[in-house]
Amino acid sequence: MRLFLVRHGRTAWSVSGQHTGRTDIPLLDEGRADAKALGARLHRAPWSGLAGAEVRTSPLARAAETCELAGFGDRATRWDALMEFHYGAYEGLTPAQIAEARPGWFIWRDGVVDGETLAEVSDRADEVVAWARSARRDAVVFAHGHILRAIGARWLGEPVSFAARIRLAPASLSVLGWAYGAPAVEVWNDTAHLETGD
Repeated sequence: MRLFLVRHGRTAWSVSGQHTGRTDIPLLDEGRADAKALGARLHRAPWSGLAGAEVRTSPLARAAETCELAGFGDRATRWDALMEFHYGAYEGLTPAQIAEARPGWFIWRDGVVDGETLAEVSDRADEVVAWARSARRDAVVFAHGHILRAIGARWLGEPVSFAARIRLAPASLSVLGWAYGAPAVEVWNDTAHLETGD
């Protein structure tokens, strides 16, 4: 079995670099076009729509709409475990704005104020990994940059801080699987469908 990770399409805040946790920012028109391009790719060979895969999405609009536009909405279950990192006092701020108040600040080491702890994010990622491994079928999740990076880290058995090293672009596709019986990355941060238009 494999776990397909889909980051939602572009929003105004993903373009500006603002931390978008629980604020329900809609997709831009460009983000909707990106979601459709990603869906077209997933419905062609070699994946051919991933028949039989279980699909879950964050309930936040930007992920749920990406799921719908990609052609998986009728198969998807909304799941709070896939919501983005709760940034607390840092919601809506850019890393540069946060660093003005906290020089040297690094989210994957220092966390946030009045939001989720890194341990809580790691626990949610572990919940998703355990679910994905619980049955002999592929799984597809539509979610957000930081929680998907945390899931990638925990899939590999790394601490959640490893997520700092595995960036994700909007509307990217990643695939987690196995190599020689151990958890492995098959595809990471693939945006070829955006670059070619197919």
